Amino acid sequence: MQRLCLTLLLLLLSVPARPQVQGINPSASSVTVRVLKSGLFSAFAHDHTVAAPLGAGHLDLGKRSIELSFRTHEMKVTDRDVSDSDRSEIEHTMKSDKVLDVEKFPEITFVSTSVEAGSLGHFQVRGNLSLHGNVRLIELPVSLRDGSYSGSVKLKQTDYGITPIRIAGGTVRVKDEIEVAFVIAPAK
Repeated sequence: MQRLCLTLLLLLLSVPARPQVQGINPSASSVTVRVLKSGLFSAFAHDHTVAAPLGAGHLDLGKRSIELSFRTHEMKVTDRDVSDSDRSEIEHTMKSDKVLDVEKFPEITFVSTSVEAGSLGHFQVRGNLSLHGNVRLIELPVSLRDGSYSGSVKLKQTDYGITPIRIAGGTVRVKDEIEVAFVIAPAK
């Protein structure tokens, strides 16, 4: 009997544990940045929506951590109420040294520092967001629903060394505050 128990214990210890680190499914994940306008003549300007495709990432369920990265050159302006040429011009400005400077800063990263479980399926995630050469600690609520993690956070461009675009002598400008909404789907 003792030998049987020892054999079973050795078998259990030799079976690999369920992986705690999961990749991210980029095609089922999405990150959307909402940029709003302001100023005296803002009625003549457009709000902007930007898709930020996930470059890479992983979740470590054992350590309760997440790491994500985005390639800035892959970000796309998805505004529907503007012409293709205007959308292209907006995207060019966004990627230029006036805003993201994708040549100098090709990646945006987020690395969690803590994940606290709240009520069922809700988490408070803190971590370092590296954007435009600046790293800031951010905090965001995250919900788990249908196997994916979702939430949103508001950020200020100036916190990351980005000066919001102004045109027409500042009568039309981009608001400093942007909203980032996300759905992160773990790989199956």
